[in-house]
Amino acid sequence: MNCAVCTDLKRVFAAESDAYREARSSACYRVTSEFAAQKNVDLERARYALEEHYGVCIAIVNSIAPSPESDVPRNLSRLAA
Repeated sequence: MNCAVCTDLKRVFAAESDAYREARSSACYRVTSEFAAQKNVDLERARYALEEHYGVCIAIVNSIAPSPESDVPRNLSRLAA
């Protein structure tokens, strides 16, 4: 995939994941989990943004759907006959 938005959203998701993991393993987590909970919210927001973009990303659609000039439709029509 050559989508800049996908790349950026994946980078943000990875950073949020690292921040959440760090918050869970910190010494203050034993005292209060509020910081880790906020990082979990940020992580879920990043995951949601990435999934939402996947739903509309033209690069993903083009990589999944065959192009009209590809061999797939002709092969399928031969199999159906």
